[in-house]
Amino acid sequence: MRLIGTARLIDTIDGRFGGEKKLRRIGVAVSGGSDSLALLHLIHDWGGAEALKAATVDHGLRPEAAEEAAQVATGCTALDIPHETIRWQGWDGKGNLQDHARRNRYELLARWAKRHGLDTVCLGHTLDDQVETFLMRLKRSAGVDGLAGMEQVLFRYDMRFDRPLLGQRRATLRGYLEEKGVAWIDDPSNDDRQYDRVKARQALAALEEMGLKAEDIEHSMVNLRMASFSLKEHARDVAQKIVKEVAGDVVFDRAKLRRQNPELQHRLLSGALMFVSSEDYPPRWEAMAEAHSAIFQTRNMTLHGCLILSSDMTVRITREFKAVERKRSATDAPWDGRWRLDGPHVSDLEIRALGEAIAECPEWRDAGLPRQSLLASPAIWRGETLVAAPVAGLSNGWEAKATGRGTFAGFLLSR
Repeated sequence: MRLIGTARLIDTIDGRFGGEKKLRRIGVAVSGGSDSLALLHLIHDWGGAEALKAATVDHGLRPEAAEEAAQVATGCTALDIPHETIRWQGWDGKGNLQDHARRNRYELLARWAKRHGLDTVCLGHTLDDQVETFLMRLKRSAGVDGLAGMEQVLFRYDMRFDRPLLGQRRATLRGYLEEKGVAWIDDPSNDDRQYDRVKARQALAALEEMGLKAEDIEHSMVNLRMASFSLKEHARDVAQKIVKEVAGDVVFDRAKLRRQNPELQHRLLSGALMFVSSEDYPPRWEAMAEAHSAIFQTRNMTLHGCLILSSDMTVRITREFKAVERKRSATDAPWDGRWRLDGPHVSDLEIRALGEAIAECPEWRDAGLPRQSLLASPAIWRGETLVAAPVAGLSNGWEAKATGRGTFAGFLLSR
């Protein structure tokens, strides 16, 4: 593999943040591995940042993690870059460990970045990561969007994240670090075959021995990305004609939905499930196939933390009460990833789902919403006392807006 020089790598950074883009207060998520460490050094060498800060998320899952974070901190001190170790204590031993870690890593980094007034947080994903993701998604029978790969820019928890090195090979970055005399940390989990990413990495090595290089796969992914964007544009245009947003729900004209081709139906419905649930990934194809069947048999079902309510006239995607019944937040913080409430904020109040307290809302039927939608709507509580349920007509000075992901049509284009 031919390695490119340091100047070309720095040009990559300048291409992302130079000129008039005005992204100058930059954070870097640094694990201590070669990819993120190279990213930190490249941005430092570029020198165009007004403020450069680094953070390491310690998930507390390996005994070596604290020492590795300390090693990153020492390296940052040598570069005169402020560093912070962020500790995650959210693992309860249930579900997919890597998925939990990823979600919480974005949330913790977003909070850190907002606290320091940063414009973006840079992630050290490489072309190797991109192609490994392609292979993993191919195993899961992903469609065009999934196989198009990771995006260079994404937004999570109201924060921008950048992947400036998504077109660079890991070997190139390691060559750059070796030239600088910078040592990196090798995570032993990178060789643990219980993880699909490790299997994909090894599969990529085998494919390259056959003559199928990562760059070849990336060329196909570029074509898929162009096709994906065209499909997203079309879905957005159709959504503007056949969809209404009502109090956080996405409501389709059922007859017009049925007239769309199967790919577009799938894109609209899976997008609606992601939009309402605030999930980053769509349901699996098998689950979506069942949802299509239920919809066109006018049968209700639950999927992806949502209820799909089908009638002769409409298909409504609303939040499932069980998915939110344990969610709590302060009244001045987002709830369920998308709701914001405005009113007389007091420290002893909190937001929880309305649930069966709907019985305390005498005018809930006037809201024009299904009971199932209102059960999962946000309400203001003081202990066990219901103070307000603005979506259900019990305002008491409070207003609720589902604004977390913008408009549904806009979300279809951006996801």
